[in-house]
Amino acid sequence: ILAVSSSGCIRSKTWSPYDMIMISLSSSRIILHSWNILDFLMTIFCEPSYFEENVIVVIKTVYMFLNFSSLWFGASLSVFYCIKVASFTQSFFIWLKQRIARLVPWMLLTSSLCSFATAIPFTWDDYGVNNNFTAPLPMTNSSAMGTTRKDSWTLLFYLCNASTALPLILAVVSSVLLIQSLWVHTRQMQNNASGFRDPSLEAHMKAIKSVCSFLILYLIYFTSLLVLFFNVFSYLSNGESVCVVVMAACPTGHTMVLIWSNPKFQELPARI
Repeated sequence: ILAVSSSGCIRSKTWSPYDMIMISLSSSRIILHSWNILDFLMTIFCEPSYFEENVIVVIKTVYMFLNFSSLWFGASLSVFYCIKVASFTQSFFIWLKQRIARLVPWMLLTSSLCSFATAIPFTWDDYGVNNNFTAPLPMTNSSAMGTTRKDSWTLLFYLCNASTALPLILAVVSSVLLIQSLWVHTRQMQNNASGFRDPSLEAHMKAIKSVCSFLILYLIYFTSLLVLFFNVFSYLSNGESVCVVVMAACPTGHTMVLIWSNPKFQELPARI
């Protein structure tokens, strides 16, 4: 996807809104998978230095930033599909449809800033809190400092958790609206079609299936991320491993859906 979208932009010397979203989404997922591989190799070959405070905090913060970026860019793709394809007659929706090309760069920039802001609280995770109390301190001061740091971390934690729900809400709402619009249009075409093998009708059914598949994969990915986010399973446990595998598989499934549903990517094997 990254190769096809980038080559299209280079040939045409223009950046279409769709290509900008696809380049951002595919790049974030490539970097995320590469970071996962680096994390895995460090746990094997650099285990002593891996669990040092600064190293593990940086790894965890970058990992969450890449995850949130993938969520936000996926939500941006859902919003873009909804605005471009859905046929609503509300004035605000028509206003968005006319200006979506100019809004996409700002959407991607906002997504990156939100992902960065959401990942910042992980730099104050429990690793730093626990190591701050290794020195002998008076019991009262230690308890007060611990309570203050814990309260600060709890506030940041819930703010971060609230911000992760925003891309989910955008993805779900835009996908539901798009499915509703496509379904109504499909029913109208079925009533007017002379035969079941109408190419336009099949294209609409294919679009509905792809949007539903993307929504299901997005929800599974978000659920697995929340499980890791809340530390439901202990580190390196079987449950955490399953969540990591699911989070690696869902973007791959979404990629296959994009390739299957978009003629632009289906033409690539023929060109090769």
